Amino acid sequence: MSTVQEIEDAIRRLPSAQLTSLRAWFADFDAAMWDQQLEDDVRSGKLDALAEQALKDFEQGRCTEL
Repeated sequence: MSTVQEIEDAIRRLPSAQLTSLRAWFADFDAAMWDQQLEDDVRSGKLDALAEQALKDFEQGRCTEL
């Protein structure tokens, strides 16, 4: 198993084209992980209070249309 330091060192040695490819892959990977975390939080109810507050604010006219 590689350590974070070993991974960082390996990234520093990548040729430009491979670094570009890694950046694209990581952006997609990171977005997918964030999406999964959001889905997990919604499913578990962690965001229920925020959703309820947003609906109350909307019903009370405290929102601006985009």
